[in-house]
Amino acid sequence: MGKLTTQAIAERALEVGDTEGIDAVTIRRLATDLGVTPMALYWHYKNKEQLLIGMADHLIGGFAPKPADERPWQEQLRDLVEGLIRTLRTHPCAKNVIEQIDPVTVPNFLAVWEQALRLACTAGFSAEESCLITKYILQSAISIADAPVHMEAGDRDEVVRVKRLGLQSLPVEKYPYLVEMACPMVGGLDPGLYDTFGVDLVLSGIEALAARR
Repeated sequence: MGKLTTQAIAERALEVGDTEGIDAVTIRRLATDLGVTPMALYWHYKNKEQLLIGMADHLIGGFAPKPADERPWQEQLRDLVEGLIRTLRTHPCAKNVIEQIDPVTVPNFLAVWEQALRLACTAGFSAEESCLITKYILQSAISIADAPVHMEAGDRDEVVRVKRLGLQSLPVEKYPYLVEMACPMVGGLDPGLYDTFGVDLVLSGIEALAARR
């Protein structure tokens, strides 16, 4: 193989995480996959914590937020949210990786966070509110990107079937709406609608609050 880089290690770690889960991502496993000794990887990542940070940085690095322009902040914020969702969706293990690291330690995430804070301040929100908005945006992006409606068809169908039957077995006189909407409730939704409605829901709330400023 070519020269060993932090990027190559992080990419292979994400691939392992996608197919086998984060617990399978170890220095020894990656060394074997990459055809090097564990010591060679320790030059780049001293431990699992640093490796996870590297994985998150490589993942977010796939999303380059557009520089500030003259468009309304609403349009720029939408670009940011949708771009983040697309990036997180490139790796099924993204949610588990992000949840195990401190975003402050991830350089590429700091660039996205900085831009989100700037847009929130431009919209007229206070420093405290801007911080909360950016945290909610990240949490929402992770949830939307990790949606069951975007699972592989075979896996999704079985998950939907089991959960749908569980809701449909509830007593209809007590839970009429849950029984009636069992299919869409557990993931039987159009993926495009799921994404569009989810982003609209998050951004409409932010825009409505900004309009009251």
